[in-house]
Amino acid sequence: MWQPRQGRAEGYAEFASARAGQLYRSACLLTAGDTHLAEDLVQETLGRLYVRWGRMARIDNPAGYAQTVLTRAFLTHQRRRSSGERATDVLPELPGTGDGDAPLRLTLLDALSRLPPKDRAVIVLRYWEDRSVEETADVMNVSSAAVRTRCVRALGRLRELLGEDLSEYARP
Repeated sequence: MWQPRQGRAEGYAEFASARAGQLYRSACLLTAGDTHLAEDLVQETLGRLYVRWGRMARIDNPAGYAQTVLTRAFLTHQRRRSSGERATDVLPELPGTGDGDAPLRLTLLDALSRLPPKDRAVIVLRYWEDRSVEETADVMNVSSAAVRTRCVRALGRLRELLGEDLSEYARP
């Protein structure tokens, strides 16, 4: 992992290559499967980190900081989004993963895409990134109560969209 004594470029390159995959997976969930936007968000995140890299020695958890920057970049993008852009119900064909979970993944991505951006961010941070309520509140610049409220609302909406029983998607 990153060492403070390394040169700026080498330390950053090592950190970026180690974390880019995780950032991309989180970005794909935040964007509900929009891989192009996910790539853009990761690129923006890594660019912002590079600018601040000289001061990263003061940050205890650079990976957590990167995730925070990614989430905030996503929320900023959602606020700026052109009114001409519209989400679509049709997902592009994705290459098979070979593990048989494709219908479940597509169903979950579709359900995530129907959530408002902040609700989606709460779900990703709490259940994908496994962050506490307080950490999620810090990342999103909201109170812990707001995170709990959004979480309950988002999970309720996901239950409505997915139905109470997901057994049809479970492996035998």
